Amino acid sequence: MRFRDEYRDGRAARTLADAIARTVTRPWTLMEVCGGQTHAIVRFGIDRLLPPDVSLVHGPGCPVCVTPVEYVDKAIAIAGRAGVILCSYGDMLRVPSSGGDLLAARSRGADVRAVYSPLDALEVARRNPRREVVFFAVGFETTAPANAMAAYRARQEGLGNLSLLVSHVLVPPAMRAILDAPDNRIQGFLAAGHVCTVMGYEEYLPLAARYRVPIVVTGFEPLDILEGVYRCVRQLEAGRAEVENPYSRVVRRAGNRTALAVMGEVFRVIPRRWRGIGDIADSGLGLAPAYAAFDAENRFGPVALDREATGECISGRVLKGECKPTDCPAFGTRCTPEHPLGVTMVSAEGACAAYYRYRGIPARSS
Repeated sequence: MRFRDEYRDGRAARTLADAIARTVTRPWTLMEVCGGQTHAIVRFGIDRLLPPDVSLVHGPGCPVCVTPVEYVDKAIAIAGRAGVILCSYGDMLRVPSSGGDLLAARSRGADVRAVYSPLDALEVARRNPRREVVFFAVGFETTAPANAMAAYRARQEGLGNLSLLVSHVLVPPAMRAILDAPDNRIQGFLAAGHVCTVMGYEEYLPLAARYRVPIVVTGFEPLDILEGVYRCVRQLEAGRAEVENPYSRVVRRAGNRTALAVMGEVFRVIPRRWRGIGDIADSGLGLAPAYAAFDAENRFGPVALDREATGECISGRVLKGECKPTDCPAFGTRCTPEHPLGVTMVSAEGACAAYYRYRGIPARSS
């Protein structure tokens, strides 16, 4: 398959890994900020191809994983109201909150529906004019254009029974928060290719300059990731800190102007709390004042942000790149995809789910 098979060539992967090994003269720590890249790294054993001096750390690249508990609680509460249909992407249905998940709410009689697109929720609203339809709008910049379009179309059509519960997050502010942390050890980033497809990569330029870290726009296949690592390491060894885009078959510097235009009309930048991480300034999207009528928090009451409960799960530390999933004593025993303690074991992009699926349960010393 074009644009896939040639990026999974084993001989080419070994050539790139050898080039990385020849380039490295000291330890470097890089972070990928994309759950899709995390799964590719673990699935194809990319981290095991690298020399010991190059460490890959998994960042907060799973949008479902960083959705605050309180928003899941709010979605469950809204779904439980009479006359409401709550629509969501399927991977949100099993995300644990303080009182169960959306699947449990459906088992109690709530009308919770998994959809593939927010435009599916728009169609549900058209077919059910006497019911309130709420779409749980989560994700990074990647899903924001389609979610914005749902609100835009609803406003154009005068569709008054559709609203959005919005919990969008933005990647560059999270990278900034990681770099500002007093114990930060990240020296370079593999930027999420799908985010840059929408946003471009101009917003990474001031980050690279201010923090003196290389940022390489990276795709999702093994050769994409190895190329991203190679370019990061080459910059670090040369004392450079620039933004590079080897993923040019998909990403343009200015991004997708049409998508950015609809996002700019429908959304505004706001502070956002990230699950397991905390509050990050200017790291979220909320509906702009012109679209306030389609805001589920205006219709059903605002989300009450409480202090996040702590427990055995260390998913917050995994999301911040402080540790690997296998560092958790509950991994693969008390915490599995069937019985997850935390959201990183639930989501299809979660790091814990990737390690469980592709690496199995580590042996424990007694």
